Amino acid sequence: MLCCFSRMDTTMAKWEINISIGEKFKKHLDEGWLMDIAEKTLDAESVISPLELSITITDAETVQQLNRNYRDEDEATDVLAFPFSPQAAQGTECAFVTPPNGVLHLGEVIVSYPKAVEQALEQGHSTAREMALLVIHGILHLLGYDHEQPEQESKMRAREREILNKVLSDAE
Repeated sequence: MLCCFSRMDTTMAKWEINISIGEKFKKHLDEGWLMDIAEKTLDAESVISPLELSITITDAETVQQLNRNYRDEDEATDVLAFPFSPQAAQGTECAFVTPPNGVLHLGEVIVSYPKAVEQALEQGHSTAREMALLVIHGILHLLGYDHEQPEQESKMRAREREILNKVLSDAE
């Protein structure tokens, strides 16, 4: 069972960000905090178009099944991003085409909470920091970033660090 949270940004852009958290992870996460990370990521990337995106926090088994079904990789992973935009899916930096209703359906980010906990322990930092990084990483994928080539990876990792530092400094 998933618990959902949605908020429409009413400041610069009209962003609809839907947060779904698996019931067993709800006590560990704050929907508003996840929403804040998403909004700061979009803001850092100067996204002004009306858009909709979804963030789902779930278990490792669900993420592994999605990874197997959609990426032909039968292993648990930390985050998956499913862009709805052909440009982002191909990793190009083309401008998005606005759909007739004016709202870009950016895509969905799916995070494995157990994997985030595991990776946080391995890296020696908090689960909150790892979750923030994974949400940022997923949204950057939806916006067309990739890390298949060394140059792409360097650019994406630098943006992740910049945005993560902003998110963490604002939280203090």
